[in-house]
Formats: sequence, C-alpha cells, structure tokens
Amino acid sequence: MASDGVCDTPAVTAPTDLRPAVRRALDLSRRRGFVKSSRVETGRLLAALAASRSGTLGECGTGCGVGAAWLSSAAREGSTVVTAEVDADLADAVAELFADDPRVEVVHGDWTSLLERAPFSLLFLDVREAKTSGVETVAELLGPGGIVVLDDFTPCAAWPPVYDGRVDVTRQQWFTDDRFTTVEVMVASDAAVLIATRR
Repeated sequence: MASDGVCDTPAVTAPTDLRPAVRRALDLSRRRGFVKSSRVETGRLLAALAASRSGTLGECGTGCGVGAAWLSSAAREGSTVVTAEVDADLADAVAELFADDPRVEVVHGDWTSLLERAPFSLLFLDVREAKTSGVETVAELLGPGGIVVLDDFTPCAAWPPVYDGRVDVTRQQWFTDDRFTTVEVMVASDAAVLIATRR
C-alpha cells in the first residue's frame, strides 16, 4: 500500500554478483572517498537500458567510473561508451581503470564536450549543470528514439512537481517538452530517475 506517493514495499537487498568493471569502479570510489557514485539500483537500470541500445552510449559526470562501468558491462557488441569528467585527476584515474576496454573513452571536459560525439542512443546525465541546462541542449545530443536518464531525484507524486517546498522546474520542463516522452521511475523508496525518450 502506498502513502503520500511513496511506495511502502520493503526494500530488496541487491544481489552481490556485480560485474568486474563495476566492482573495480566501486573500489576506486572507496579508495578516493568519492561518495557521489551512482547507486546500485540506478546502475542496474542503466545496464538494462544499455542492453537494449546500439551505437554510442554517453555519460556526463564520470566520477570514479561507476556509471560507465554499468553501461559498458551490458553494452551490445559494437557499441561504445563515451564519458566526460571535468576533474582531470578523476578522468585520468578512470581512463586507467578502462585501459583494457577499447569500447570506453574517457573525455576530460565538462558535459558540453559530448556535443562533438553526438548523436547518442543512450545518455546518462549525472551532473547538476547538465540536468538544469535545459532540454534544448540535451536534445541536440540525442538522435530520434534516443534515451536520456537523469539521476538523483527525490520521488514526487504531485503536479506540478515540488521539491524542498518549491516547484521543481527541471522535472516540470522534462515532462512538458514536446520533443520527449518522459517517465519518473523510482529506483528505491528515496530515489528516482527520469527516463526521457527523444521523439
């Protein structure tokens, strides 16, 4: 039964059978004290979506490579993963992490550095600047049918969507833009992502 729009179903413990690339990226995160890596629940969703796509998959905000690891662990044969990180030290560390995987390219630069690699069939936005920059710019990164995943939302059942006592204009923009069909998906009782498909 649900109350206040939040699912009351007990959380299920995630299996521990993580792919080697994901384990290595999580180990790097722990060693560096990087606490902003993608949740396992979000990672499994990314992997499921990556398995359905072909071509170039992208990520804005590499961090310690956890998102890229989830994407590459399930990417179809012939697909590539391009991930952009503004912190040069982190970009170098993750490039080393994927040194043996030619499908993964780590770019040192902000999220706009992905524009020259477009179009993407799947794009994971995991930095605030990319999520709030507007649908217009993100739309340029995707081909028709391309999917974008926006991370780190708090579940909300209200309309207009509200966060911290104010209208969540970022979420509202994604739901009302005619170029995208968007859905909010809870990945845990306290976390949600937006999945938007380019029409």
